[in-house]
Amino acid sequence: MPQGVLEVLLVSAKGLENTDFLNNMDPYVILTCRTHEQKSSVASGKGSEPEWNENFVFTVSEGTSQLCFKIMDSDAGTADDFVGDATIPLDAVFDEGSIPPTSYNVIKDGEYKGSIRVGLTFKREEHRSRGFEEESFGGWKQSEASY
Repeated sequence: MPQGVLEVLLVSAKGLENTDFLNNMDPYVILTCRTHEQKSSVASGKGSEPEWNENFVFTVSEGTSQLCFKIMDSDAGTADDFVGDATIPLDAVFDEGSIPPTSYNVIKDGEYKGSIRVGLTFKREEHRSRGFEEESFGGWKQSEASY
């Protein structure tokens, strides 16, 4: 399983179900990679066609296989509404290194509720040998002095 840094470009969403009946909704996204969670800004008043153009960085370790997006509608005074979610398998970006902004289905209760546009870049971490190199011990070198 690859290890490294996953860069996520959250571009926009289209065709989301508007959960506010009187106003345009204020969507934001919670991105989750394994147990690490990050939150986008709130696209105030952008309704069902929000744009974020925000970058997020995740450290990828053993067992990471997908990236999850949970789209919420920010509501003042009441609990935020769940709009839908999307899951992106990461195998392709691990193999290719990058995937240009692509649309992924947003699902709620098993039904299509729009799409989210995301670009991905993966920078693989080179595995370093775990041998006993001088640098591993703070540059200690054996004394050359003879007594």
